[in-house]
Amino acid sequence: MSLVNFEVDGAVAVITLNRPPVNALSEELSQDLLEAFGKCQGDSIRAVVVTGSPHFAAGADIKGFRVAHESGSDDTLARALVDVTWMLESLEKPTIAAIRGYALGGGLELAMAADFRFLAEDAQVGQPEIKLGVIPGAGGTQRLTRIVGIQKAKDIVFSGRFVGASEALEIGLADRVVPADELLDAAMDAARAYASGPTKAIAAAKKAINDGTGRPMTERMDIESIGFNSVFWTNDAKEGVAAFIEKREADFEGK
Repeated sequence: MSLVNFEVDGAVAVITLNRPPVNALSEELSQDLLEAFGKCQGDSIRAVVVTGSPHFAAGADIKGFRVAHESGSDDTLARALVDVTWMLESLEKPTIAAIRGYALGGGLELAMAADFRFLAEDAQVGQPEIKLGVIPGAGGTQRLTRIVGIQKAKDIVFSGRFVGASEALEIGLADRVVPADELLDAAMDAARAYASGPTKAIAAAKKAINDGTGRPMTERMDIESIGFNSVFWTNDAKEGVAAFIEKREADFEGK
């Protein structure tokens, strides 16, 4: 996977986009990301950090759009990015996007598929597709609305403007903002904390939250009940209950 570096630190997978100079997204990079996310599906990986340097990902490779226009063919990159974002969102473990520099267009769409977004103080994010006469095509309108609300999403998408880290934190698009030289450490500390927890329960909670969003409350409660029942008999649940009764720290193994 020459365009993606995959490393494992304990139970945390670190996936680093590696397409200099700005990690512009391409079909090849998308395929490498799919392969990397596939490696995260086993139980040995209990949290995931996605990052890139000096930029997270400064959008799609626009040259591919021109090729599609000139050839009359569909834009296959947009479909590839949809697959990438769905796979990241559906990983049954906590995921963190650690964002330096730009996360624009497809880059922000990728970051929004993660559970959390940690931004460097000088990071800028946005959905500038409108300036090309198109709209986001890999979940940008939908995930952005889910995260920041309808009116703010319209503002960001209609204008195509860049959003700085402080504003991103204010509107909920960023979960943490830290100095650039502390970004990866902050993301890794959080990922390790999640990885040491009851990751089967976290996965069930993630699925319940994601699948329940936008549904009637009765359906949401059914989804939550299914998730609760799926983890009640796990080893971690038994350990958590025993630790509480015995007044000690639980030793969760993700099983």
